[in-house]
Amino acid sequence: MIFTSFAFLALLLIVLPLYYAVPFRAQNVLLLIASYVFYGWWDWRFLGLLFFSTILDYFIGLALERYSAQGVRKAIIVFSISTQLILLGFFKYYNFFISSFASLMEQFGIPVYLPLLSVILPVGISFYTFHTISYTVDIYRRIAKPTTDFVGFALFISFFPQLVAGPIARASHLLPQCLAPRKPTWSKFFEGCYFFYWGLFKKVVVADNLAVIVDRAFNQPDQLNAFSALLGVYAFAWQIYCDFSGYSDMARGCSKWMGFELQVNFNVPYLAVDPSDFWRRWHISLSTWLRDYLYIPLGGNRCSVARVNFNLMVTMILGGLWHGASWTFVLWGLYHGLLLIVYRVLCPTLSTDIKSVWKKCFHQIFFFHLVCISWLLFRSQNYSELGSYIAGFLRWPVWDKVMLVKVCFALPVFVLEYFIYRSGKQNRFLEFPIWIRIIVYVCIYWALISFGRWGGEGFIYFQF
Repeated sequence: MIFTSFAFLALLLIVLPLYYAVPFRAQNVLLLIASYVFYGWWDWRFLGLLFFSTILDYFIGLALERYSAQGVRKAIIVFSISTQLILLGFFKYYNFFISSFASLMEQFGIPVYLPLLSVILPVGISFYTFHTISYTVDIYRRIAKPTTDFVGFALFISFFPQLVAGPIARASHLLPQCLAPRKPTWSKFFEGCYFFYWGLFKKVVVADNLAVIVDRAFNQPDQLNAFSALLGVYAFAWQIYCDFSGYSDMARGCSKWMGFELQVNFNVPYLAVDPSDFWRRWHISLSTWLRDYLYIPLGGNRCSVARVNFNLMVTMILGGLWHGASWTFVLWGLYHGLLLIVYRVLCPTLSTDIKSVWKKCFHQIFFFHLVCISWLLFRSQNYSELGSYIAGFLRWPVWDKVMLVKVCFALPVFVLEYFIYRSGKQNRFLEFPIWIRIIVYVCIYWALISFGRWGGEGFIYFQF
């Protein structure tokens, strides 16, 4: 079930009236049932996997609180994390590692025959696995307490607006909202409508129209020239941003209707001036998760320069692999790790030192193109496709007016989000005069009707 489908609209029309009519405990039961219906809509068989992860770490959390001996607690947390990662690894990476190992052995003339499995990747498994790991690790570190409310905990793991594509929820942020009565208000409801409406526009008008250009470019890289290859990369940069941030906006909007507040996941990332600035703006819930549960435990920046660089590289490579079982994702993570290291060495305080508007603009444009290179790695299915696409940049450019016009679909997104960013408030638009808001809403409605692609296109991050 996706946010842009009629099935999801039907779910909302059933759940929301009931939610407002019943008391707090019943609300949690209702939302938990709705979340399992939402998740099981793809394949009901994966509900068992979600429930297993939930019940495992519910009791792991209680066990960590019960035992005080450090050795016992360490064994418990190792068992918990290992089990969750084994499940994730089996469904997401088994075939990848088996085929990679077989290919490596063939290079040495050693034929290896290992079985590949017809395993379907459960939607959102990477996201809810990180939910459960953060919960148990925080209890192990004694910075959080376990809950005895199983329904509330299960709702925290499976809360349907953010279940399959984030933001990645922290127990310290979302779990208290699941355990305490919520008070939806009209102001929050209308705020939620704005976020959902804006996210819907970014998805079905911008991202899904750009998808046509991107698919044509990457599916037929041999037919590209320098102009179409460049526009194809630009198109994907805005497609993935509008697709993913659109989902995050719609998730925040749905949550506000029910009195929940989700973490802000994007903050105009293409205005970043360096890699650190970019990762403070892009997929914020993932970058902070990797920082707190991987980078800092490795030593963070509290060690030698060589070790800091190693920590950065390991974090980014594993972050790349988190996105998918492909060597192109590993290369994507390696590339971002190198960017972090190079900028750290050459200009460690760039984002705070820039005072000139023109100098800042130059660095933003320059780094945006460095990010576009990473998107070329991210979107390519394999090294062969990547090589064919790069070869397109070497061919004589040919003007493509239609392609150029479609890339401009992203312009209104950039303009509005830039002014919101300059205001320093995520909901600044709601403070605009009513006549400006009405004009914008009417324009968005017209765009949804005229240009929206309502074919039920899935969100890009569902595959992760």
